[in-house]
Amino acid sequence: MVVRGLSNRNSGALVAKILETQYAGGLRTFSYMKESEFKLDEAMAILERTPACLKAMLEGLPETWTRATEGEGAWSPYDVIGHLINGERTDWIPRAQHILAGDQRPFVPFDRTAQFTDSQGQTLSELFEAFANLRRENLVTLKGMNLTDSDFDRRGLHPELGEVTLRQLLATWVVHDLDHVGQIARTMAKAYTNATGPWIEYLSILRDPVKE
Repeated sequence: MVVRGLSNRNSGALVAKILETQYAGGLRTFSYMKESEFKLDEAMAILERTPACLKAMLEGLPETWTRATEGEGAWSPYDVIGHLINGERTDWIPRAQHILAGDQRPFVPFDRTAQFTDSQGQTLSELFEAFANLRRENLVTLKGMNLTDSDFDRRGLHPELGEVTLRQLLATWVVHDLDHVGQIARTMAKAYTNATGPWIEYLSILRDPVKE
C-alpha cells in the first residue's frame, strides 16, 4: 500500500502506524516481514516440515494435478518430489561435509534432472516415503555436526558460482524447498487457467513465468 504524496518509506511507516492504531489493545499485531540473518534452528524448522507439507498437499490427488506441467520441458509436482530426493542424496549434506572437511576441490556438479531416470516406476507415495526418510536422516546429520558461528563462514567451491560459504549453502537449502513448494502450487493453479475465465485478471499466480 502506498499513500499518495509520500515516499514508499514514509508511506510504509504511516500504514504501519495506522494498523498499529486500529488494532491497539492486543487484538491483533501487524509487522512487516524483514530479511533476517541465517539461524540454524529457524532453518531446520522449515526443512523438517517440507516433506509433510508436500505430502498433505499432493498425496491421493488425481494425476490431473500431480502430473500437470506448465508446458513443454516444465516439471510436474511428481518430478519436483524426485528432484528434492536427489538433492537429499547428493547435494546439501554432501556439500556441507565437503566444506567442513576443508576440501579445496569444487563440489561434484548436481544433476538437476536425475529424477527423470531415478523416479521411473515409482509411485508418488513411494517418493514421499523416500523424501521423508532422507530428510529426517540428513537433519540428524546436520544437527550432529554441532556447528559453530565460525563454521558457517567456512568456504567451499561451487563449480559454477565460485566461492560460497556453509551459511549460504544451508540458507539455499531452505529457500530451495520454498521455491519448489511455490512451483508446485503455481503448476497446479495453471491447470485451471482457462477455467477461471475473466478472474485470471485477479490471479497473479496464473501469470507467473514458467521456471524449473
